[in-house]
Amino acid sequence: MAKAKTQYSCTECGAGSPKWQGQCPGCGQWNTLVEAVVETAQPAGRNFAALGGASGLQALADIRPREEPRQPTGVEEFDRVLGGGLVAGGVVLIGGDPGIGKSTLLLQALARLAQANENVLYVSGEESGEQVALRARRLQLDVGGMQLLAEINLEKILATLVKLRPAVAVIDSIQTVWSDALQSAPGSVAQVRECAAQLTRFAKQGGTCVILVGHVTKEGSLAGPRVLEHMVDTVLYFEGDTHSSFRLVRAVKNRFGAVNELGVFAMTDKGLRGVANPSALFLSQHSLDVAGSCVLCTQEGTRPLLVEIQALVDASQAPTPRRLTVGLEQNRLAMLLAVLHRHAGIVCGDQDVFVNAVGGVKIAEPAADLAVLLAIVSSLRNKPLPGKLVVFGEVGLAGEIRPAPRGQERLKEAAKLGFTHAIVPKANAPRQAIKGIEVIALDRVEQAIEQMRAW
Repeated sequence: MAKAKTQYSCTECGAGSPKWQGQCPGCGQWNTLVEAVVETAQPAGRNFAALGGASGLQALADIRPREEPRQPTGVEEFDRVLGGGLVAGGVVLIGGDPGIGKSTLLLQALARLAQANENVLYVSGEESGEQVALRARRLQLDVGGMQLLAEINLEKILATLVKLRPAVAVIDSIQTVWSDALQSAPGSVAQVRECAAQLTRFAKQGGTCVILVGHVTKEGSLAGPRVLEHMVDTVLYFEGDTHSSFRLVRAVKNRFGAVNELGVFAMTDKGLRGVANPSALFLSQHSLDVAGSCVLCTQEGTRPLLVEIQALVDASQAPTPRRLTVGLEQNRLAMLLAVLHRHAGIVCGDQDVFVNAVGGVKIAEPAADLAVLLAIVSSLRNKPLPGKLVVFGEVGLAGEIRPAPRGQERLKEAAKLGFTHAIVPKANAPRQAIKGIEVIALDRVEQAIEQMRAW
C-alpha cells in the first residue's frame, strides 16, 4: 500500500510547507508547523448534485431516537461516571497524573468484563506483557479470557482489532502509539491526532468501545491537540493527591450521560475500591467545635456531597496580606472579602486569609460562597459554628444570597447524615418541612452574620 503523503501546516494561519522549519512562511510565528496527512483532492467536475440527492437527508422530526444499551463494567463508581456503563461504538478518553491509578482502574474493569464473557482487549504501549501480568497478579484479578497486545504501531493494532472484534478495547496510552503514515515521533501533535482519528473511526464503524488513556501536562490538562477531546464521546479526569489513598474520577464531557459526574475511589493493596459514602471523606472528625470550620453541601453531577470548608484568618506580618485557596477559585476569595467588607462591615484588609476544601476535592460551583464567608468570619472572631450546621448559597456583589440548583436534594442528603440545622438561600426554602433538620432561609449576607451572633 502506498504511503500517505504528508505536509507541515501552521496551527496559527494554516499555511503549508513541504518540510518542517522553525518559522512559519505565512505568518512568521515560530514553532507552529506540525505534520499532517494530505487529503486526496477531489477530481474536477465532480457531480455534487447527484451526491446530494443520494445522501441520507432526513427530517429531524421523523427520527425516532433509541436509548443506547449500556454495558456495566462491574466497577460501580466507574459506571456512575460513565452514565451507567460503556456504550458500543463509544470512545472514552481518560487522563490523570502518572501513577494515580488509570491503568489499575481499567485493568480491573476489563477483568470483570472478561468474567462476564465479554471479548476484551488490553493494548499496552508503555509496559510489557510481563509487567501487566505482574500488576494483575498483585491485584489478585481473574484475567481468564482477557487478551493482551503489547504494541505501539497503529497499523498492527488496527489489524488486531479487525481480526479480534472485541467489545471493549483499551489503548494505554494514545501518546505512545505511532503511525507509518507520519514521520514525526510518537506523542507529537500530528501522531496523537491521526492515531486517535483512526481509532475513533474504527470504533464507530465496528461497534467496539475504545478507551484511550491520555497523558496530562504540568498544568493538569490533557496533553496533545485540543481537538483530541472533541473527537471522543467521553472525557474523564483522575483527580487527587498521589500521596493520599483517595482518588476522584470526574466526567467533563459525556455525550451519553451527565457532565461533572463524580466517582470516588480508595486505593488499596487490591486496587481501586469504590467509596459508598464519599461525604465521610470530606468531613473532619473534631472532638470539639472549632473556629473557622463550616460544612458545605455541594452538588457534583447528580450526587450531593458534604465537604468541610476550613478558613484561617491571621494578622499579616507583611505589607501585602496573603490570599490563598486550596480546592476553591482563587479570584473568588478576593471578591467575597470585598462583599464582606462592603455589606457586613467586617474588615480583613490587614489579615492573611487561607481557605481549604478538606479531602483534596475541587469545588467549582458558586454555591460554596456562603460557606466560605461564614468560615472566614468564624475564624476571624474565633467563634465556632454549630457542629451540625450545613450551608450553601451563592453570594452576589450586591450582598444578596442567590439560590443554588437542587436545593431539596442537598437538604435531604444533609438530614440523612445527621445534620440538624441549615442556612440556605430564601429561594431554596423547602415548601414542606424536612424531618430532622431546621432550615434557616436568608436573602442577605448581613442576615447570615447576624445569625452567627445569635449563636
